Amino acid sequence: MTEMRYEAPETLDAAVGLLTGENGLAKVLAGGTDVLVQLHADMVEPDLIVDIKHIAEMREVLNEDGAWRVGAAVTGKELMDHAEFNAAWPGVMDGVRLIGSVQVRGRATVGGNLCNASPAADSVPAMIAAGAVATVFGPGGRREVPVEDIVTGPGQISLVDGEIVVSFQLPKRPANSGDAYLRFTPRTEMDIAVVGCGVNITLDDSGICTEARVSLGAVAARPLLVDDAAKALIGTNVDDNAMEALASATSAACSPIDDKRGTIEFRTEVAGVLAQRATAIALERAKS
Repeated sequence: MTEMRYEAPETLDAAVGLLTGENGLAKVLAGGTDVLVQLHADMVEPDLIVDIKHIAEMREVLNEDGAWRVGAAVTGKELMDHAEFNAAWPGVMDGVRLIGSVQVRGRATVGGNLCNASPAADSVPAMIAAGAVATVFGPGGRREVPVEDIVTGPGQISLVDGEIVVSFQLPKRPANSGDAYLRFTPRTEMDIAVVGCGVNITLDDSGICTEARVSLGAVAARPLLVDDAAKALIGTNVDDNAMEALASATSAACSPIDDKRGTIEFRTEVAGVLAQRATAIALERAKS
């Protein structure tokens, strides 16, 4: 049996060089809350572990003239402690605060929560609703990928061999904007979303919704951006009629599975209800 190698590069070029130069199985290590569990359970036997926590660009949280850049190796706890980011994107933080437990959030990273490619990841619908774009670096250089295009299925992502997610860019927020994320779980903590929903809206000065993004988790093979749900809100003052149209469009987008945590019918119904509740919170934040 070949001995597993561990490398901790300090540059993106070095990290990509290690990943592309490995003939066997290479795994990226950030927080390790998934890959280390897989190792201990003998689910994977990598030939190479590449620890990306020593790459400075992947550990930064930067305000770039009102827009934000969050390194993919920033932990949930570090982001929770960043008061300015919390104030700018409370809905994103709604999702981050629900990742695992206090102990898990001290290790788990926002990049890992995405690239683990769970359809039920809590931070992902919130990031999609926010319009976050991932910066990806690999053998072909840098490219920008909307977060909704990263996950392609359970455990599957659109990155090619040797690529890593470096950071996320969140746009500068217009005035009168608000976002929110809610999930349904049987327990309040240490549970997996049965349904998750992120909403991000912008209002004009008269209270009419001019922009909206609605995203769902745990109701399909990957997190969804639901354009029809956003269209139900845009051009309205987010009244009862708009909320009903939102719920219908959200439920219509669902293609969930039946499992012990929820039936297809239950998940489909709850998705519409959560969309309404998350929108109500986002609306309140937009008006505050």
